[in-house]
Amino acid sequence: MPVYRYKCSDCGYEFTQRQNFDDKPLTVCPKCGGKVRKVYAPASIQFKGSGFYRTDKGGAEKKPSKKGD
Repeated sequence: MPVYRYKCSDCGYEFTQRQNFDDKPLTVCPKCGGKVRKVYAPASIQFKGSGFYRTDKGGAEKKPSKKGD
């Protein structure tokens, strides 16, 4: 089950709630009864640098070796 983060727009209270995908989002603050909204954060995994794609080899290509050298 995913954990969602919520913030109250009235009192500023932030909390997390574990919910199923089928559950409706929360709308009421448990602290003051105000309106809450989901807080979205960037993904926790990032792919940076060369080597992620097959064509990303850092710019240096291998030259075929000559036989007999």
